[in-house]
Amino acid sequence: MSTADHVTQLTEKHHRIEEKIQNEMASPSADHVHISKLKREKLRLKEKISMLSSEENLAH
Repeated sequence: MSTADHVTQLTEKHHRIEEKIQNEMASPSADHVHISKLKREKLRLKEKISMLSSEENLAH
């Protein structure tokens, strides 16, 4: 798998997590612990995407 493909997959996962966060926050019985876990996962993905994108740009 190329780096660009990996970044695309991670970006899609990042968007899915954002949707989960929004749905959870809209719920009257929102689980704030679960939301926090999702936000940490989203941040981890964002950092990974940024790192891979930087590496790919340096390689070219």
